Amino acid sequence: MTEPIPPAATPDTIDAVAGLREGDAVATLRRARDKVLLHTRLSETALFDTALPDLSLIERLHAARYVAQRSNAHALAATYRARLIDAGGTPDDIARADADAFDALPRRLGALLAHARRLTRSPADARPSDLDELKSAGFTTPAIVALSQLVAFVSYQLRVAAAAQALQARAAREAA
Repeated sequence: MTEPIPPAATPDTIDAVAGLREGDAVATLRRARDKVLLHTRLSETALFDTALPDLSLIERLHAARYVAQRSNAHALAATYRARLIDAGGTPDDIARADADAFDALPRRLGALLAHARRLTRSPADARPSDLDELKSAGFTTPAIVALSQLVAFVSYQLRVAAAAQALQARAAREAA
C-alpha cells in the first residue's frame, strides 16, 4: 500500500457532508485507501467540469441535488443546492423539482429530472423508450451517459457519507 493521500486544501464533498475532520479516526480510515479517495475526487472533478459538453453545469447540479434529496441525504442535497444557486439555478425550479412538477420546468430539465428519478427510485424499470424521451428533449448519447454516471456517483457519495457517519456514531458510543 502507498502512503495515504494528504488532505486537500478544502475538504472533499463526502468529508464535508459526513462531518469528517482531519485526524478523526474515520477520516484517517478514509485516507488509508488512497486510490479510492483519489478516484472519488477525480470523478467528482470530471463530472462537474464546466467544460463537459452537452450537459450544462446547472443541469448536472439539478440532477445531483435531486438524487440526494430523494435519497434523504439532506446534507448532500444542501451542498448541491448551494452549488446550484451559485451556478445560476433558481429557487423556483428547485421547488418545482422537489414537487416532481417536471412539466412546469423547461422540457430538457424536466426530462433530465424524470430520468434521475427513475434511476434513483426504480432503476430496474428503466426502458429503452426512456432514452428516447431524453433524446427527444435534446440530449446526446454522451450527455445521457454522463447523466447516468452522475446519478450513480451521487448515490455512491451519499452511501459513503452515511457509512462514515455511522462509523463516527459508533466510535462516539464506544468512547463514552
